[in-house]
Amino acid sequence: MNKKIIIFSVIIIAFLMGIFSYPLVPDRMASHWNEQGLVNGYVSKGVGLFFFPILILIISLFLLLIPKIDPLKKNIEKFQEEYDLFVVWFTVFFFYIYALTLLWNMGATFSMTLVLMPAFAALFYFMAILLEKAKRNYFIGIRTPWTLASDEVWNKTHKLGAKLFKIVALFTLISVFFTQFSFYFVFIPLIVFSLYLVFYSYSEFKREEK
Repeated sequence: MNKKIIIFSVIIIAFLMGIFSYPLVPDRMASHWNEQGLVNGYVSKGVGLFFFPILILIISLFLLLIPKIDPLKKNIEKFQEEYDLFVVWFTVFFFYIYALTLLWNMGATFSMTLVLMPAFAALFYFMAILLEKAKRNYFIGIRTPWTLASDEVWNKTHKLGAKLFKIVALFTLISVFFTQFSFYFVFIPLIVFSLYLVFYSYSEFKREEK
């Protein structure tokens, strides 16, 4: 099925869910949960019902626009299939969070952390697939001054980045069994690996210069 049909179908469904949920949710909706899965933020009903559909629409339009406006769009065409897959999943990911938010505010009881972690794991895995295939461009991937300056550095950094993001996905999935510490399982590896990739791209560029 065409990616645009999937994406805009999801967006339309999200807006319809917001409209039909209006009489079913409280005036102050839970909107944010801490690392223990406890509510620590509320918004008005109007914001709670339509912020996510609008956000999904804006982000999806921007992601669909990227391959058309990037000066290196010929390179994006080389991994268009993987990029399209990521855009579809990214849209579905936000829709999933929105659906969980609605269910919670309608009175459903569940651990938000427990149900979110598998979705985050899938997101990181799809990011890894995208990184593995990505060619040099200005919007998608690990864009440091050194990866953008060299195809060789770009390819090496993204090959390593794909492996590291698959490890992040695995840690995220494992965190389902340790929901109290899921924040640390996910974000410590994510931050450490991201910083390492910046350093790695710099060191590979300096090596190439020599």
